[in-house]
Amino acid sequence: MRYLSFIILLFISNYTYSQKEILSPEIQIKTAVLAAPESKRSGAAVYGYNKDGKITLLKKGTNNMICVADNPEFDGIQVACYSDKLEAFMARGRELTEKGKSEIDKRKIRAAEVESGKLKMPDTPSTLYVYSGSEDDYDRKTGILENGKYRYVVYIPFATPESTGLPIKPEAPGMPWIMDPGTHRAHIMISPVAN
Repeated sequence: MRYLSFIILLFISNYTYSQKEILSPEIQIKTAVLAAPESKRSGAAVYGYNKDGKITLLKKGTNNMICVADNPEFDGIQVACYSDKLEAFMARGRELTEKGKSEIDKRKIRAAEVESGKLKMPDTPSTLYVYSGSEDDYDRKTGILENGKYRYVVYIPFATPESTGLPIKPEAPGMPWIMDPGTHRAHIMISPVAN
């Protein structure tokens, strides 16, 4: 019995240790808005994580930008900001994640909801900004991420290579291309050039 108790305690200790600490709302906000264009940062709404690790609204916004803090469950640092025109799509994704749905299930559910008209996608191009980097380059006290990289995603639901003139894969470093063409998730990808 003692041996079993020791194993359980060891497992719980390792699990707890492997989880990143939940940063203060102020630091989460400061880091999250790094993904947004500078002119949009101060007015952006920000979602982050409460002490229980649940996503919650940390800051109401005054413009059309919504940002999401780094998920403490994943390795590395990655924050994102997007146009409020994408909020219905993104909010539904958060709801499905909360219910334990896999990425594949979330895609299928949202596709069906878009097709039925239950979930509305933007009728004009809408941008998602992603800023990511290494934990080694992140200062958890200041919220500053050094040497981060930006990735840009412009959602254009149901766009195709024919309607945009874009290829379905990048043919040069940093070249824009269209991903998920012809679907509600169709978007232009612009990824950082590797150093």
